[in-house]
Amino acid sequence: MQKMKLILILVLVLWLTSGNLLAQVGQQRVDARETASLDAEREKHALQVLAKLTEKVIVSAADAMPADKYGFAPTDGEFKGVRTFGQMVKHLSATNYILAAAALGEEPPADAGDELGPEAVRTKDEILRYLKGSFA
Repeated sequence: MQKMKLILILVLVLWLTSGNLLAQVGQQRVDARETASLDAEREKHALQVLAKLTEKVIVSAADAMPADKYGFAPTDGEFKGVRTFGQMVKHLSATNYILAAAALGEEPPADAGDELGPEAVRTKDEILRYLKGSFA
């Protein structure tokens, strides 16, 4: 009889505490989901900050280059045949458009070409507009 009382008391204690244990496990699951969501938000924010910083640095560098130097390309030694500064900025811009389209599961703009950018975009102002648009 003593053994039976002990078993009943043990069952009763387990039954009374099981709700609390299940609630704690459920809360841990909710906390894990909230943490994962928070981590995803932090990652998204970090990528947005990185993209904005990259945009600021690249656009300001392209803007600082005088218009008459957009046609500059080194010609000596192994630099022969490389792109001009303006062509490099267009290439970077076209690549931004292509990569963004791929990330969104869309087709890249037709004028992005083979990472060369639109042929009609030639002047500093046109290239800067194309560059800024690639970050939008």
